[in-house]
Amino acid sequence: MTTSPVRLNHAVLFVADLDRSTRFYGEVFGMQVVTREERFDAAFLRLPRSGNHHDLGLFGSGPAGAPRRRGVGLYHLAWQLDTIDELAEFRQRLVDAGAYTGESSHGATKSVYGADPDGNEFEIMWMLPRADWGEYEHSAPVDRLDLDAEVARWSGVRTAGRIVTEHDEAGA
Repeated sequence: MTTSPVRLNHAVLFVADLDRSTRFYGEVFGMQVVTREERFDAAFLRLPRSGNHHDLGLFGSGPAGAPRRRGVGLYHLAWQLDTIDELAEFRQRLVDAGAYTGESSHGATKSVYGADPDGNEFEIMWMLPRADWGEYEHSAPVDRLDLDAEVARWSGVRTAGRIVTEHDEAGA
């Protein structure tokens, strides 16, 4: 293969209630609405530190209904954070929003999980520095995550890189 993707650029979800989902992703992820397309009952959102035009597209699918059940199709999306400290902060944000569904260690990655109001699942993860993958280079166990111990070990270590925004430069 001569070319391959670098990372997930954006995802698009069908949601039962566009306003409810837009509010959820704004409050929990800090996403900002880039644009709304009323004729398609759609909204496009961007993460505050993103270099993308939009990171998430939401399309209303009609009247609000029960969250979708698992089946064929998308299982979850995963967003990478820059530090383990951010992962601990995000876990609490999910708990506070009533959206937390679990957590695990996959060796080279540490993850917390949540679900939006329609039951769309997502993973928020932090990846160890590549030099520290060791035995996890070719494995991905599902083990208990001791986030406090991981924070104590890896606090302040950046692994995802980031786009510096005007907001960051202003020191806010």
